[in-house]
Amino acid sequence: MSVAGNADLEQACDAAGKTRGHQLLESLFDKSTFHEIGRFSKSGETYTEACIGFGTVEGCPLYAFAQDSDVNGGAMSKAQAEKVRKIYALAVKTGAPIVGIFDSIGGKLAEKGDLLSAYGEILRDANNLSGVVPQISLILGPCIGTSAMIAAGADFIVMSKKGQLTIAPSGEGGFSEEAAENGIAALVKDSEEEAIKAVRQLIVKLPSNNLEPAAFMEESEAVSVPSAGNTAKEAAKAVASKDSIMELSPDFGNDVFTAFSGVGIGTTVGLVSYDGELTEDDCVKAARFIRFCDAFSIPVVSFVNAKGFLSLRAASMLSSAYAEATASKVTIAVGDAYGPVYIAVAGKGANADSVVAWPQAVISALAPETAAVFLWNDKLKDSKDSISDRKKMIEKYRTTEASPLQAAAQGLIENVIEPEDTRSQIQKDLTMLSGKRVHTFPKKHNNIQL
Repeated sequence: MSVAGNADLEQACDAAGKTRGHQLLESLFDKSTFHEIGRFSKSGETYTEACIGFGTVEGCPLYAFAQDSDVNGGAMSKAQAEKVRKIYALAVKTGAPIVGIFDSIGGKLAEKGDLLSAYGEILRDANNLSGVVPQISLILGPCIGTSAMIAAGADFIVMSKKGQLTIAPSGEGGFSEEAAENGIAALVKDSEEEAIKAVRQLIVKLPSNNLEPAAFMEESEAVSVPSAGNTAKEAAKAVASKDSIMELSPDFGNDVFTAFSGVGIGTTVGLVSYDGELTEDDCVKAARFIRFCDAFSIPVVSFVNAKGFLSLRAASMLSSAYAEATASKVTIAVGDAYGPVYIAVAGKGANADSVVAWPQAVISALAPETAAVFLWNDKLKDSKDSISDRKKMIEKYRTTEASPLQAAAQGLIENVIEPEDTRSQIQKDLTMLSGKRVHTFPKKHNNIQL
């Protein structure tokens, strides 16, 4: 029986195709590739409060669901959970990423225990798929209570300015600006259209699953040539291919820069930079990014110009993230790399595959101001101008004992390179590391500081 000529079917198809959820998925996928699943499924007397299906984004296969605020306000129900879970089951079988679009007034409280089970089943499926396929949550309206837990469990959260993400059942707080500042949202865009565009841009930079290599990327020339006066962030941006940088969490952990980019090797690379003294937010931002890159074998390139940590717990977390990661890791010391920072990000404890430094880098167990005074204080005993002589002594320590040449002599780094050679050095290292293999101890996971 065909749809044409059947009034009931024609009316049902027309109604399903005009709902907000269906239209959002149409705009997410490439034109004419969206295939809806379970269009006529019911939740009580109405259609189910979510639209699900699959298609492509720039040719990349993708599964997605959208809570449909046109149907019962998009309220979570047992029927909606069963429908959404089909997407997770298909993603397991095919190894394709998942995008969830959240816009709901909450849950169908009349379903009582069934509602609790509905939330729990989706939350379990999402957690089981973590690290297997990339998951992105797109928040375009209210996402409240347990729905917020499900959305926050994704690898990345993208919000429109009108989005709301809060655990409070009453719906208090959780607005987009707050989510950006506390690091929950990776990206916040002014409009729904811009948010959807950002999700599409993110999808094409990621592999489909944890068994695929890093995503292919068309390359162009570098943004600029790094120079000796650059901060770590400026150096990271300079080596990236033009128009390839996608920065994440720009309003959170301001002394750390994280981004997906190309560097001229034809695949996506994760860029991380460290400047200044690192706070807990800085370390949380970097550690989560590194763990994602490692889960999907995306090479990590780190740029270091940091004096130390301001949080022991956070320092341990970041060190653990680097040490456990088996993805290719290249580190460039562009400035300060003192004690714990060097150990966590560039040293043997970080399991870095390649560590190089610029000529002006300072690599030392302690800050030169401290180390020089502690080790060479006897040289000031007969000084007639202790202040001036102390400055000279510190500078001498910086250019001798804490120099990159001394670090290379001690085996702490592999090479000293000129800033303008940074991109080519990264390319050579990552090309050779493309076949990297690492055998790890049989265990479930490490017990990272959280």
